[in-house]
Amino acid sequence: QVQLVESGGGLVQAGGSLRLSCAASGGTRNKYAMGWFRQAPGKEREFVTAINPDGNTIDYSDSVKDRFTISRDNAKNTVYLQMNSLKPEDTAVYYCAVRDEVLMGRRADRVTYWGQGTQVTVSS
Repeated sequence: QVQLVESGGGLVQAGGSLRLSCAASGGTRNKYAMGWFRQAPGKEREFVTAINPDGNTIDYSDSVKDRFTISRDNAKNTVYLQMNSLKPEDTAVYYCAVRDEVLMGRRADRVTYWGQGTQVTVSS
């Protein structure tokens, strides 16, 4: 079993930045793909970004590409999401995700483990 704990959410004005962290414990987490999904009120959970175990394969959704950056520190068992140029439409609960495969894919139903979620609110 892998346990995930997110931190770093909050309220920010449009154009601002936030950095999310997700610390993983248990399981062979350094061999797993890690990533982030988000869910806005009344909407389905959607893919944001993912990174493979070695950090050399990264995927971003079109809506966050060039604004968000994912990274991971395997020594600390932590994945990060740096979010810049935030927009009101980025407002959502952000969930850390781990899939027990090398690649995450973009489907929420393929995720093996979820964090509890952290709220990100961007005001206009």
